[in-house]
Amino acid sequence: MSLLLEPNPSEIKSDKIYREIGLTDEEFAMVEKILGRTPNYTETGLFAVMWSEHCSYKNSKPVLKKFPTKGEHVLQGPGEGAGIIDIGDGLAVAFKIESHNHPSAIEPYQGAATGVGGIIRDVFSMGARPIALLNSLRFGELETPRVKHLFKEVVAGIAGYGNCIGIPTVGGEVQFDPCYDGNPLVNAMCVGLIAHKDIQKGQARGIGNTIMYVGAKTGRDGIHGATFASEQLSDQSDEKRPAVQVGDPFMEKLLLEACLELIHSDALVGIQDMGAAGLISSSSEMASKAGVGLIMNLDDIPQRETGMTPYEMMLSESQERMLIVVKKGREQEIIDLFSKYQLEAVSVGTVTDDKMLKLYHHQELVAEVPVDALVEDAPVYHKPSREPEYYQEFQQMDIGVPQIDNVTETLLNLLKQPTIASKEWVYSQYDYQVRTNTIVTPGSDAAVVRIRGTKKALALTTDCNSRYVYLDPEVGGKIAVAEAARNLICSGAQPLGVTDCLNFGNPEKPEIFWQLEKAADGMSAACLELETPVIGGNVSLYNETLQRKADTGELEAQAIYPTPVVGMVGLIEDVNHITTQTFKSAGDAIYIIGEAKAEFAGSELQKLLTGTIKGKPPVIDLAIEATRGKQLLEAIRAGIVANAHDIAEGGLAVALAECLIGTEQLGAEVKVSGDAVIQLFSETQSRYVVSIKQDDREAFEQYVDDAIFIGTVTNKEELIIKGENEQIYVHVSKQECENAWKGALPCLLK
Repeated sequence: MSLLLEPNPSEIKSDKIYREIGLTDEEFAMVEKILGRTPNYTETGLFAVMWSEHCSYKNSKPVLKKFPTKGEHVLQGPGEGAGIIDIGDGLAVAFKIESHNHPSAIEPYQGAATGVGGIIRDVFSMGARPIALLNSLRFGELETPRVKHLFKEVVAGIAGYGNCIGIPTVGGEVQFDPCYDGNPLVNAMCVGLIAHKDIQKGQARGIGNTIMYVGAKTGRDGIHGATFASEQLSDQSDEKRPAVQVGDPFMEKLLLEACLELIHSDALVGIQDMGAAGLISSSSEMASKAGVGLIMNLDDIPQRETGMTPYEMMLSESQERMLIVVKKGREQEIIDLFSKYQLEAVSVGTVTDDKMLKLYHHQELVAEVPVDALVEDAPVYHKPSREPEYYQEFQQMDIGVPQIDNVTETLLNLLKQPTIASKEWVYSQYDYQVRTNTIVTPGSDAAVVRIRGTKKALALTTDCNSRYVYLDPEVGGKIAVAEAARNLICSGAQPLGVTDCLNFGNPEKPEIFWQLEKAADGMSAACLELETPVIGGNVSLYNETLQRKADTGELEAQAIYPTPVVGMVGLIEDVNHITTQTFKSAGDAIYIIGEAKAEFAGSELQKLLTGTIKGKPPVIDLAIEATRGKQLLEAIRAGIVANAHDIAEGGLAVALAECLIGTEQLGAEVKVSGDAVIQLFSETQSRYVVSIKQDDREAFEQYVDDAIFIGTVTNKEELIIKGENEQIYVHVSKQECENAWKGALPCLLK
């Protein structure tokens, strides 16, 4: 596109062209008032992306204020590339999760790959070395060619980027439900290590200092990616394919190493990733945070395509680029440093004192906008909120205890459910051992990576049962945080903090906004009780697909389940405390912590038997959750717990099978009291299954109040579950369980 084709200000206004690029009539009027004139095309584009939900959080800011963000170990909370938490000895952990849902829906390989690339840059822009990647994925049922294609390509994209850049993909979760058919969720998380002294900020301080562009050249890919992420998906979304960026992990590896060398130079003033909204977001945010302005000459921007307009250069989301501010006169040092890595470092502008963003192109002033107007003055909407009718119906339901004729067959069928089944098909494509720090590999409750030179390790997880959030967003929000904490505790870690990715439908619908508000209330309550502050994250709204009704042909928006994914990091003080989910030795005593109740709404059993999700989700008492977690962690640190696994999807029977799968020549024989279906398949919260050496039973019972002895690890490779009168509920070989669990995904994908 040449400049000649761009509409002039009067055409932008009269033809309402601003609507096509994401501004409402009211917002355009606000822009005119701020500038005192009608903006030109470039300026209109700057406001459109910076005021999009993806960049400004204009619909979600009131909700995000609910989260607790401070704590004694928090070194950096929300507002920078990633949050940072102190782990002692002058070290800290930086981590963040972000979505790349819309791009992955229309170009799954590159959408997922660039999601990984972007989150890595967020972490190393803080000065941290990325040490691990995780993800949280949601797809429709694996029944249609399109869903299978999306699933395969997303996994390939994550693997392709992570494996090539040499950062291990160590964990995550994948769940399947029909509501994600048209709109998959691809959330990527990165965790990095940093010394306190190396922490960087994305700020453009120092009048007269030089703004430098480093990394890959700018192309036309990803233009309006941030706006695209703030729209519903529809039949026409494939036309947005040019909005999906293309990643180059080898270029990013060079950029990563160059930036980690750069942070040790006292010439560096500030650094920020060019992520969503590209050059305009990084430049305006760095200036606004520092209370300064900047001038940029766009002729100096490295470009890989000819004839690029200011609009295209500022809005491009080409990957593997960073913006840095360096002390005036020290530019050559930076050029020399980046040239060692075969990367460009180009001076493109100067820090000024007038708080204005001024862009020049071919010696002409092509944009002049107050930086705070772009970053701070975006409208904030307090959307109407309304309790949905379905929620009121669900609250009145008593779905009772399902009838099951064959308990063993039900267990095997649950192990085949894609959400429960082994994800080995997924993680076998990831290099999770690169850099050789991964101690607990994918497949346990949490991944564990060692911190070299110390006795410490980090446990990492992503979690969210979106069915519970759909049934009752506040309760479901609490459970998402609590289950993530349980995963870390089962690994021997003290939970430290949370990064979240709030994936919801269209916030302009009062029922959807109510889901968002209530989920945030629940998450906030759990974060406070469990002492896990929220140090950053991402909001992804408008996750809806316009689909035609079969009977009338009318378009109807299908929203995803509300899915507030929780990424959580925990500290293992001593690698000797690392615990995994599998049983260890024949003769060990098996305990459950916490009693089961008749809670089946939102459960895997409900979905298996009825194909629907309805009713009131399991109750959660956060005080009980916190107490049990602390007690179990103390027992683990005392060295008396052989294995620990949280009782989650599928209930106790599934948890016992998962503790056996992967062991050598071990089985289990247990006895439960009460109703078999409740005891074996209820998804009652705050529960664990653990095994203890016989000699340690008394000590363990002193540590944990709610421990119930149920049986023994055996040397027969079978699972036997009996009732009070010796009635056998389950008698199945470990091999049958393993075959059902391991074979499900490969079979569905054939």
